[in-house]
Amino acid sequence: MKPNDLGKNSLVEENRKIEINSFLRQIKPKLKENLLHLELKMQGVSVPLINSVTGFGGVRFWFKCPMCSKRVGTIYSHATSQNLACRRCLNLKYCKSRYKGMM
Repeated sequence: MKPNDLGKNSLVEENRKIEINSFLRQIKPKLKENLLHLELKMQGVSVPLINSVTGFGGVRFWFKCPMCSKRVGTIYSHATSQNLACRRCLNLKYCKSRYKGMM
């Protein structure tokens, strides 16, 4: 008898199957959310997270802007006031849009 010998041979179909992909699919949304909360805490940012369901049944996470309460993908910390908000609330412009038509 060998160390890994479990006696008689059995068929794959007779045994319960646990696939890593189906396991990850079940825990992925909660795991992602917990990791995001932990990362935000480590950086000292207190911005709530919200989620939406994608077209194929997945989950996408968003920041909730502290000023306008809209869902946004990017939050900015203002250089002078240190306020956290989306770029619309902080009235931030892209450098390239300031020179439109000059090139």
